[in-house]
Amino acid sequence: MYEGLMVSVSGVRGRVGEALTPEVVTRFAAGFGAWAHRRWSDGPRSGEPCRVVVGRDSRVSGPMFHRATLAALQSVGCDVIDVGLVPTPSIQLAVEHHHAAGGLAITASHNPIEWNALKFIGPSGLFLDGAEGTEMRGVVESAFPRATWDALGHVETDEQAIERHLAAVLALPFVKVDAIRRREFRVALDCAHGAGGVIIPELLKRLGCEVHAINLETDGRFTRSPEPVAANLGDLERLVLESRAEVGLATDPDVDRLALVSDEGTAIGEDWTLALAARLVLRYRSGPVVANLSTSRIVDDVAKEAGAQVIRAPVGEVNVAVRMRKEGASIGGEGNGGVILSEVHLGRDAPVGVALLLQMLLEDNVPLSAIVARYPRYVIVKDKLDRPNAPLDAVYDALRQGFRDAEADTQDGLRLSWLDRWVHVRPSGTEPIVRVIAEAPNAAAARELVSRSRVPLDALGR
Repeated sequence: MYEGLMVSVSGVRGRVGEALTPEVVTRFAAGFGAWAHRRWSDGPRSGEPCRVVVGRDSRVSGPMFHRATLAALQSVGCDVIDVGLVPTPSIQLAVEHHHAAGGLAITASHNPIEWNALKFIGPSGLFLDGAEGTEMRGVVESAFPRATWDALGHVETDEQAIERHLAAVLALPFVKVDAIRRREFRVALDCAHGAGGVIIPELLKRLGCEVHAINLETDGRFTRSPEPVAANLGDLERLVLESRAEVGLATDPDVDRLALVSDEGTAIGEDWTLALAARLVLRYRSGPVVANLSTSRIVDDVAKEAGAQVIRAPVGEVNVAVRMRKEGASIGGEGNGGVILSEVHLGRDAPVGVALLLQMLLEDNVPLSAIVARYPRYVIVKDKLDRPNAPLDAVYDALRQGFRDAEADTQDGLRLSWLDRWVHVRPSGTEPIVRVIAEAPNAAAARELVSRSRVPLDALGR
């Protein structure tokens, strides 16, 4: 039943009208609801209704899948709390606020316009982990029971999800709202026609910013590739220069990732978002920073400056969040622009990143470009190839033999690291490919790491 779909621990995604249809969404949503209902019934609050939060981003196919999801959950006896068109982190926060049995976010995140997806959220507000995802998919594939006419779920609307999200961000103890308001930052903004349009402009307004914005319409008709990587931010770079903005902010369609453009009109790379957020937070608290294995070592440089440790976790937001909780981390996230701060919730959150970035600029009182210039620069090179049919253990062994001077981490594939560079080889969790990512002080050195790491992979694939 998964043909043409990308199924991972946290969700299922596909091209609309091809692998992803209302029938498929209904099956997964109903299976998730049955799984959540079963766990709820076996838990300490079994006498209470099983409620599931549902929200979506702005994609054109979103309303269709939204209606299918509501009906599917009702059909298995779940009551639904419908938060409408909101950022994914707002949905996660709503799950926690309502003490719900789980949540469904209808979003394909940064994927192109023809894609959509369901993301599965547990009662903690975190995406499902590997064990939970496997158990839930087992229910999807089974003949789970449907509710009779007198046991169908009800739907209620919650229009306060964004307001609660804004309040949580503005209540952060190290975000000095009044001081930021007095500073009157000039900000350029690109929300990519995504759900960011319903929250980021309001956040900036409450922080007293002068905003120059593009792509605020929440119609899902992306005018640029929606992933907020530097190559896609040319229009925002021009807007920064034309408006003489002090910073440019770019979000992806579901608003869990934030990328930055400096005052010089240069996209500095999404890896800087977590590093700069950590730079601010580490002034106020101690504790390790948790980042995934494919995150730039600029995070290590920033943490070292503050006397903090960086702890690496496998790729995947839930893996970082769980490790943060275990380690009592000060802050965490991923190098794709995802900032996680436990005071708000254990999930990537672009509004949190915006507030921390403005506070850092306020305290430093120098241009963003000058702050970035203080640190070493690195170049990341990414490659991928078809996944061989044979196990990858032989590849990992060959790489460890070929790079004997490297420190090896085997939590998620194999990451080999040195003082100023690293390479990470891992099977994708969503595609039949192997990813090879390397970082070094210059592009040539990073490409060499990728090239050398491909040799045993290419040999295994023959």
